Amino acid sequence: MRILVAEDEADLGRTLQKSLAEDGYAVDWARTGAAALDKACATPYDTILLDVMLPGRCGLDVLAALRERGIKTPVLILTARDGVDDKVRGLDVGADDYMTKPFALTELLARVRALIRRASPEPVSELAAGPLVVDTGARVVRHGGTVIDLTAREYAILELLARRKGTVVSRSAIYDHVYDDREDTLSNVVDVFIATLRRKLVANVIRTRRGHGYIIDG
Repeated sequence: MRILVAEDEADLGRTLQKSLAEDGYAVDWARTGAAALDKACATPYDTILLDVMLPGRCGLDVLAALRERGIKTPVLILTARDGVDDKVRGLDVGADDYMTKPFALTELLARVRALIRRASPEPVSELAAGPLVVDTGARVVRHGGTVIDLTAREYAILELLARRKGTVVSRSAIYDHVYDDREDTLSNVVDVFIATLRRKLVANVIRTRRGHGYIIDG
């Protein structure tokens, strides 16, 4: 899943990017209102974290523009303003949630998960991948009732393949799902993750389609 962080404070932006990545999300970071609007219009994000006081174009203007263009991505407003009128304005413009700075990262991550759950068209909590069960609520994978120890990115890749069961998923789509646009990685990083997953999963459920990508058969 992919999240856009629109935040001009460098320290907070880096902290949000790191925390969300550790929780298994791919993260893009915009530091101005114009950049946030461009990214949000060009990429189908699962959630947007939007600071109100962005340079050039304020966050509420960005949000209003997104809603006018029919973009319904869940938006969590971040602001230092804690007045009731400010919160009401943000929600009226089209925000789905609102957090006042400073905030606890654990609460922010919980709110992000809640926004994504509410926006999901199908509230499926378990996905079958051969003999494996992918529990999307708990974000764990089980085999015969035993939880398999996966990293956040390994889990994210397996969940993506399980959600698209029966469809080939390209290497580039897998990469974009788990890495943000600022990270420098090895060219074969997806193949390395798939090889590691195959060793851990016991059941050989991930198939290679040479020249195309990977698939879990339906």
